[in-house]
Amino acid sequence: MAGTAVQFELVSPEQLLLSEDVEMVVVPGSEGDFGVLPGHSPMISTVRPGVIHVFTGGGVSSRIFVAGGFAEVTGSRCTVLAEEALSVDDIDRAEVESDLQNAIDDLDDTDDPGEQKAAESRAITARAKLVAIDAPVYQ
Repeated sequence: MAGTAVQFELVSPEQLLLSEDVEMVVVPGSEGDFGVLPGHSPMISTVRPGVIHVFTGGGVSSRIFVAGGFAEVTGSRCTVLAEEALSVDDIDRAEVESDLQNAIDDLDDTDDPGEQKAAESRAITARAKLVAIDAPVYQ
C-alpha cells in the first residue's frame, strides 16, 4: 500500500492503541478537523476533544473519541498522542451525562480558579462525548 496509505498511530499515556495503514484519517484539530492523506504536508497540531475518523476500504472503519492531545503529520504518517482515547461505541451516555452534571456542579461550587478550570475542562470533554455519540458517520 505504499503511496496509497498513511501509517496511522494513536498513542495514549498508557499504550499504543492503534498502528495501521489507512486510506485517510480525519483528526479534530484545535482549529478545525483536518484530513490526512498520503503526501500530506508536515505539520503539528493540538487536538481538541472530538472524534478521529479512520478510513479503510472506502469508508469509515473506526470512530475513536479523543479528549485532546497533539498530532504530528508527515507525508506518510499521522501520529496522535491523545490524553484519553476510546471507541465511540464504548461511550456510555448515562455515565457521560452524570460526569457533565458533576462538572457543572463543581463549577457552581468553587471560586478557586484552578478547580474551575479543571471542572470546565471536564464539562467540555463530556459535551464532546455526547456530540460524538449523536454525530453521523462520514459517508
